[in-house]
Amino acid sequence: MAKSKKKWILGGLTAVTLVGLGVAYYAYSSLFAANVQLKNAQPELYIKHGDTFDDVVASLEKTGAIKDMDKFISTAKMKKYDQHVKSGCYIMKNGMSSFELVRLLASGNQTPVKLTFNNKRTAPELAGRLAEVLEMDSLTALEAIYNDTLLDKWGIDRANAISVFVPNTYEIYWDITPAKLMARMKKEYDNFWNSNRKAKLARTGLSQKEVSILASIVEEEQNQKYDEQPAIAGLYINRLRKGMKLESDPTVKFAVGDFTIRRVLTAHLSTDSPYNTYMYAGLPPGPIRIPSIKAIDNVLNFKESDYIYMCAKEDFSGYHNFAVTGAEHQANAQRYHSALNRQRIYK
Repeated sequence: MAKSKKKWILGGLTAVTLVGLGVAYYAYSSLFAANVQLKNAQPELYIKHGDTFDDVVASLEKTGAIKDMDKFISTAKMKKYDQHVKSGCYIMKNGMSSFELVRLLASGNQTPVKLTFNNKRTAPELAGRLAEVLEMDSLTALEAIYNDTLLDKWGIDRANAISVFVPNTYEIYWDITPAKLMARMKKEYDNFWNSNRKAKLARTGLSQKEVSILASIVEEEQNQKYDEQPAIAGLYINRLRKGMKLESDPTVKFAVGDFTIRRVLTAHLSTDSPYNTYMYAGLPPGPIRIPSIKAIDNVLNFKESDYIYMCAKEDFSGYHNFAVTGAEHQANAQRYHSALNRQRIYK
């Protein structure tokens, strides 16, 4: 009887031990076993401002990266992450445990995204690009670009607001606020205009704003053969100094609102707009695109010459014929127009 009782007790203890080991194993696996599998899943997890824990779970489910969601949820609640959700872009790593993932999300240690915005012409286009990369939508981004309080503080008018955005690749937090985005861009703009570039302004006779405007025109005139940009910039600076109209076709296209035009016609030239440099002398009110760093530097390093006319070469090489006199220019223009006609390009 004593032996039977002893066996029963030992059996009970063994059972309890096994149950305890099972519970311990489950707890361990919930916390530390690999629970992130990225073979066919995206590593980025985006958590918006104001997202709840349920939103986070839903976003994780969309990624397809979590093997056992219940384990993640139980770990998150144990660490009280469900009460302290932080926005941002978080990069999950293959083989992460629930504990590691929760620790990452709770830390707020998000990974910056790369922001580039080359070849954008207008503020709405720029806003659209910002919305593609950052949490903010395009309307919010546009309102940030045109933030009158900040623009007034910086001495920049709306027509030149996009000049603050110097094209480059920036690492920025995905959930950055509009105000912080603008502050970051203004800081980058001020850093761009270093002492070396400012020293070259005197040679151009232009302000920083005017250099950006001219660079935008130069880049629209020549965005294939950048080695020709200093010569084009020099030509336009000559015209500005002489008080001549720039007569730049890209400004007319901007005024019309159609950059697909291949042949600027008389009807286009009659468009009444301060951006129509065939109609109004001097630089337009603002840039007709966000000029690249290379284009700005090519304006600052403009080529000295006596040229005041240019026309696209008739061989469609992408280069231009330059001229000093009107007669030379007319001859160049006639050759180019004849080439257009032969190619049946009428508009």
